[in-house]
Amino acid sequence: MRKRSIVLAILGLIILIGVLAGVKVLQIRKMIEQGKEYVPPPETVTVAPVVSESWGTALTAVGSLTAVQGVTVAAELTGKVMEIDFTPGAKVKAGELLVRQDTSSEEARLPGLEARTVLARKELERARRMLAEKIISQSDFDSAVAAYDQARAEADNVRVTIAKKHLRAPFSGRLGIRQVNLGQILKEGEPVVTLQTLDPVFVDFSLPQQQLSQLRTGLKIRVTCDALPGSEVEGKITAINPLVDVETRNIRIQATVANKSEKLRPGMFVNVNVDLPQQEKVLVIPATAVLYAPFGDSVFVVVEGPKKAGSKVVSQQFVRLGKKRGDLVAVTSGLKAGDIVVSTGVFKLRNGQAVVVDNRLAPEFSAEPKPENR
Repeated sequence: MRKRSIVLAILGLIILIGVLAGVKVLQIRKMIEQGKEYVPPPETVTVAPVVSESWGTALTAVGSLTAVQGVTVAAELTGKVMEIDFTPGAKVKAGELLVRQDTSSEEARLPGLEARTVLARKELERARRMLAEKIISQSDFDSAVAAYDQARAEADNVRVTIAKKHLRAPFSGRLGIRQVNLGQILKEGEPVVTLQTLDPVFVDFSLPQQQLSQLRTGLKIRVTCDALPGSEVEGKITAINPLVDVETRNIRIQATVANKSEKLRPGMFVNVNVDLPQQEKVLVIPATAVLYAPFGDSVFVVVEGPKKAGSKVVSQQFVRLGKKRGDLVAVTSGLKAGDIVVSTGVFKLRNGQAVVVDNRLAPEFSAEPKPENR
């Protein structure tokens, strides 16, 4: 009797487990069927059309800035620094005094030499009158001329020495860091301060020889660099080197750009775009419409949905990109003019997903954006 009750209990437990398992299987099947029939709500997106535009062609290069005029002011003669008349980093005009060296020895000699010159000139005038009256010979007159010329040359030599010991700015520009101190004995050629003309500045860059036929003086260039974030400086090509570098087969080009703010400094690296007169037809889309990936770049094209009229879905389309300009990027293959692409939020989409178009908050895209806050 006891064994029978145990068997019945076990059978009852097995039946209960089977019923529970069957119920669970039915629940799982129902959830799977509901999952297959579930349609996620459409994603709200902004869109932009694929537009055909004419873009000017450009050549790009990396260049460096050089001063139109730049020099290190140095001592021409050995002498002691008696006066420093400039402020480092200040602007100066051509001819302004920068440093005065000790000229006491020359200034002491100059009055005697000037007096000697005056005496020699009077003797020359007297000799000229006496020669006219044939009182003296021609050789005596020639000696008087030589004496006057020698006295004048010696006085001029001292004046030139005094002038050279007054170091002046050779041209207008901005000074650099002072490299001398009061009382220092400057030797010939020893640097005093750098002087640079910063407006305008030269842009030196090189391009391959194959592009020489497209270049000429007067072509417009656009310069960008870290010193001018978000903005460009325009200039023109002013010189093309007649020689091609035999090692690189590049040709050196020099352009001139305005630099009123003086934010561009000689020695800086810059990115150069040379605008060519030729125009090319391109298909452009917003750069934010591209989903960048290692296996290929793609966009989501908005098409009609398969289920009902008026519904929209996205189709992922791989594209090949070209040049980028401002907020726009050119597409060389994968799209055609008039296609509608999702312009923002492409990272949250998948192929075939339903979407709702709402362009009320769509940003403006431009090839030449001008941010409000600079």
